[in-house]
Amino acid sequence: MARKVLIAGESWTCFTTHVKGMDTFYTSTYEEGVAWLREAVEKAGFEVVYVPNHHAQDRLPFTAEGYGEYAAVILSDIGSNTLLLPSVTFSKSEKRPNRCTAIRDYVRSGGALIMIGGYMSFGGIEGKARYGATAIADVLPVSCLSADDRREHSEGVSPRVIKAHPLTEGMDGQWPCLLGYNKTEPKSGCEVVVEIDGDPLIAAGGFGQGRSAVFTSDCSPHWAPHEFVNWKHYNTIWKNMLTYVVK
Repeated sequence: MARKVLIAGESWTCFTTHVKGMDTFYTSTYEEGVAWLREAVEKAGFEVVYVPNHHAQDRLPFTAEGYGEYAAVILSDIGSNTLLLPSVTFSKSEKRPNRCTAIRDYVRSGGALIMIGGYMSFGGIEGKARYGATAIADVLPVSCLSADDRREHSEGVSPRVIKAHPLTEGMDGQWPCLLGYNKTEPKSGCEVVVEIDGDPLIAAGGFGQGRSAVFTSDCSPHWAPHEFVNWKHYNTIWKNMLTYVVK
């Protein structure tokens, strides 16, 4: 049986107000950006268990043992509040275990973690993702900013491989441009393998018996334009990353 990978996040709901003269009405849509990532993970030989943002609050495991059934956990554009505030805690003041602590302990005991960038990753838009204030920060290969960490580049910015590493094995030629990323700071003892505008794009490190890696831009639009998600080496990014962090 294929090894399981848990992907959490990569979904959103839009609520739109339409104004037409004296009249207004509302529409709502639900969208997911996980398709490209899911396909890449499956092609790498893993079974995907996907938990979108609106289910993650109550359906993600609460213990390191719960995450232990997965070869890797991927957090993509899911803020720390969704992990820290299950509905019974927020609405009924009932205690529940700290999921960020559970994920940290899962990594330290031999698990694998990947964080992907987005408006609700690392520090996040207006600093709202807040991972630098959680236990997950202890097992990331980069340090999160406490303020708004987005770097928007509508003109496009090119990633640059700065060292030979298993994370970039089999990838040749110029990388397509990205349109933004989360700014982070390199962490001592960890490796930055690919930079974007001088900041970490791909980095990895070991923590206890496990490993983690980050991709500080998006795995889907808008930061990852179609030229990037359809790039011949897009799937290779995630195959290499999973191969490296999963022991």
